[in-house]
Amino acid sequence: MNARHLAHLTGIIIALLLPAAASLAQAPAEQKALLYQGKYVPDIATFMQIGNATPAGYSWDGQDVYFQSSWPGATQVFRITGEGWPYQLTTFEDGIDFFTLSYDGKMAIVGASAGGSEQSQLYLMDTKTGRVLQITHFEDVQMGSVLWGRDDKSIFYRSNQENGRDFFIYRMDLTSGESRKIFGDSSGVRGYNGITDISPDGTKLIVYNFTSNVDNDLYLLDLPTGQHQKLNDDDHDVSYLSPTIMPDNKTIWLTCNDNEDGIQRLATMTVGSPKVNFAADNWIDPRWEIDDLGFSRDYKYMGAVVNEDGYTRLKLREVATKKELPSPPLDGMMGNGYSDKNGNFVISFNSPTRAPDVWRWNPFTQELKQLTFSTYAGIDRSIFTEPTLVKFKSFDDLEIPAFLYLPPGYRKGQAIPFIIDAHGGPEGQFQPYFARNIQYLMLNGYGILAPNPRGSSGYGREYLNLDNYKNRKHSLMDYRAAAQWLIDNGYSRQGMLGIRGGSYGGYVVLGMITEYPDLFSAAIDNVGIANFQTFLENTRPYRRALRESEYGPLTDPEFLKEISPIHKAHLIKTPLLVVHGENDPRVPIGEARQILEAVHSNGGVVDSLIFSDEGHGAGKTVNVIAEYRKQVEFFDKHLKRNEPGKAD
Repeated sequence: MNARHLAHLTGIIIALLLPAAASLAQAPAEQKALLYQGKYVPDIATFMQIGNATPAGYSWDGQDVYFQSSWPGATQVFRITGEGWPYQLTTFEDGIDFFTLSYDGKMAIVGASAGGSEQSQLYLMDTKTGRVLQITHFEDVQMGSVLWGRDDKSIFYRSNQENGRDFFIYRMDLTSGESRKIFGDSSGVRGYNGITDISPDGTKLIVYNFTSNVDNDLYLLDLPTGQHQKLNDDDHDVSYLSPTIMPDNKTIWLTCNDNEDGIQRLATMTVGSPKVNFAADNWIDPRWEIDDLGFSRDYKYMGAVVNEDGYTRLKLREVATKKELPSPPLDGMMGNGYSDKNGNFVISFNSPTRAPDVWRWNPFTQELKQLTFSTYAGIDRSIFTEPTLVKFKSFDDLEIPAFLYLPPGYRKGQAIPFIIDAHGGPEGQFQPYFARNIQYLMLNGYGILAPNPRGSSGYGREYLNLDNYKNRKHSLMDYRAAAQWLIDNGYSRQGMLGIRGGSYGGYVVLGMITEYPDLFSAAIDNVGIANFQTFLENTRPYRRALRESEYGPLTDPEFLKEISPIHKAHLIKTPLLVVHGENDPRVPIGEARQILEAVHSNGGVVDSLIFSDEGHGAGKTVNVIAEYRKQVEFFDKHLKRNEPGKAD
């Protein structure tokens, strides 16, 4: 390693550990808002260098904590041993896609791809030194869902290497490097398969098969015999998520929404019976969905991430006694992590005003310790502000939840430039995680409204399915209602409204400026769909069936044409910025090229930012900075000129 490389790595580690400066910690809120208006706000590039750290693994003896961070310029994995400093383990040019630690903690499997292609190769890593050995050599193949065998001598993974469309399950012997298919076409279960758990004795795998984003089946694969059995039996859309098989090899804990209100709730199943038994106790408020469920390696403790109107809370309890354990005293967004044999839990935590970091919590001693310290790039985080959860009525009186972000010093009734943020999915959910660019925009006088329209997750199965197929444009009408709510309540006015979104949210942007051409004065489409016909034809084959179940099949070209913004591009009046990655395997670059050409040929105002080394969204820090700098410049140009007191 040369001196320059060493200096670079040292700077990264220091940045991860140094706490933020507190230059204005004692200043009154009004003074802070005044100081951080206009030219006193650091450049967007500075904001985008605020750090992040999330758990990636935890040794059972509690000695080594693994976390991932994008501070090196792309996502890499670090190790903390005892009270020592972070040691960077990976140095992949384009970062890593996933990291899976072996049971003894001595090895890990790393998935890494190039240029945002998502075609991960598998690498075997020595977790002490970071030395890696590439163990798969495929082109145009996606692999993932990696699970270690209980003896750490083999791994299980999914791959679409056979035909590029169906994911089958493979087992690799790490000594010989040989792989063989153990669950595939001979089982009659094709499509989107993956692995979710292995039994404590190492003899059984739980395999999932998704037929749509809201429907999946579970299978139990007996490894010694190769035989499998279907665990569930239903004839409608049901989500069976986070399944864990217990030491008796019969009891399976999971979350399921096959209930009256379609809420993802805690439940059990017994192997051999498809009946779902929902937990009868009130450990978790029945109003809220469970986003994630996990267990300690010794199956003594369970942790559930509860989605409370978009906010996530971590709840812990003993499995045998069902006794609830104290939750970490943190107010924000918590996620499941990992545990050790001493009852410590390593978790993720962030909030709208606090960058993601890794914490350790012991519910028995109630000791809480912050393990990573993300840099704030010299910005005093006390100037950041929290959103407010609001609700408004849509065209059919359906109540739509949204998060409202207002800049410091905002006066009630003051009309300001506002940006509506459209999330992806469409089954995604906007949640109030830390967002650097949102804090920057607020400090520059913008408001942001982030709705969760019909079709969003987190609110039950009925709400989730309200935008499917023929009801696609109903979700656009929810965004129309969001814009009208801002105007009616004096937050903004026509001429000062912008909209942005990524992936499906990019389609929302294009749909809104074609269905409602006079509503917005600036729009940013990030890796969005312009033409559903070409999108479905050109997206990766393994994704097509799942996408058709949501948007409509290729066998219904008239409907796909009717909802595709490309066929109404001549109506676009709104200045448009299109951002995309050349290597996007989900929404191919052709979608961006189509809308750019159409708007340009019609004489519209359109700009673009195309990354040659990215896929479905920018991942490298240098590109993320370039993207948000472009966003800020674009919104400033087209929205701020319409502020009161400024010439149109």
